[in-house]
Amino acid sequence: MNDKLHSFIPSASPPAWLGVMGGGQLGRMFVHAAQAMGFKVAVLEPARDCPAGHASDHLLSAGYTDNDALTELAAQCVAVTTEFENVPAQSLAFLAERAFVAPSAACVSIAQNRVEEKRFFTECAKVSGVSPAPYQLIESTADVDAIPDELLPGILKTVRMGYDGKGQVRVRTRDEARAAFAGMNGVACVLEKMLPLAYEISVLTARGADGESVVYPIAENVHRDGILFTTTVPGPNVADDCAHKAQAAALEIIADLGYVGVLCIEFFVLQDGSLVVNEMAPRPHNSGHYTIDACVTSQFAQQVRAMARLPLGDVRQHSPAVMLNILGDIWFEGDSEQAREPAWDEVLVLPGANLHLYGKDDARRGRKMGHVTFIAPTMDEALGNLRAACGMLGIAI
Repeated sequence: MNDKLHSFIPSASPPAWLGVMGGGQLGRMFVHAAQAMGFKVAVLEPARDCPAGHASDHLLSAGYTDNDALTELAAQCVAVTTEFENVPAQSLAFLAERAFVAPSAACVSIAQNRVEEKRFFTECAKVSGVSPAPYQLIESTADVDAIPDELLPGILKTVRMGYDGKGQVRVRTRDEARAAFAGMNGVACVLEKMLPLAYEISVLTARGADGESVVYPIAENVHRDGILFTTTVPGPNVADDCAHKAQAAALEIIADLGYVGVLCIEFFVLQDGSLVVNEMAPRPHNSGHYTIDACVTSQFAQQVRAMARLPLGDVRQHSPAVMLNILGDIWFEGDSEQAREPAWDEVLVLPGANLHLYGKDDARRGRKMGHVTFIAPTMDEALGNLRAACGMLGIAI
């Protein structure tokens, strides 16, 4: 082993440092995984009070484009990653001149732009056979006027900065598309044809610097108001041939990207059983949180392994699992604005209940505050405990 690679091996004396761009809950869980493997972690995040910063060994409170802070992070760390896709790609490129960065700026840049992402998926489809939904770039009202009839009804999405249902509007007619485009202040958008969706799945995959890749079991997702509500693994509606096709497509995508790290790819399964690729997240994903409790290697431990150029871990799932996303709404009863603590003591009586709270002091409606993963010998038992917990927490199901 050469000296360069040796610096990435976890050691108690002295430990190597890993860096993460972003201070949210994904960064916090990354910090926990890295520290468990003997690393120290530095976080770069503008906000001083942030979930990842609370857990990290060092917090650099600065903007993502602050060259002095980026230089300091790169000097301290042997490798740097990102916990969300909207970190400026140019900042990752700046870091890459001074340290190992995974995923690369080029990969993150594609995921930040819906048009580039769809073009890339279309190219991958020549091998995988899994294409994105039909779409059209909308940059002007003239583009709205030229929308082909077959693309309506559709979903108008901003090319950049959309997540958790933000930056997208369903439109049935050109008039509605015109109004939605104006409501988005005329920023570049894509119009995607609305397809007959049966359900959504996500495929979590990872690739090492040596080119070796792994893929996790298929997760079936349910959303409410554009935000993930539950993830069930293995997906109860996912046929074997669909699962294999989605996993193969995910491995094709991550290989064609030349990606290093954890990548989550969302797919739509249509009512006729066909598969459509939707979007990708160049980081661990909300739908992969179940891996912490139900898999040999969590998505965050996998992220550590990939960026530290260590062998990737075993992705076997040892228990059926269902994950419940916890939003700030459950701190409030009815229309009350007076927050109170949810009934965690009741939830944790349930067998196989694993509570993960993100260290956020301020509970707000719609804000992701944590998750609970239920594991059990059978999926029926896991789902039964999910339903019981929803009743205890006042969540409609």
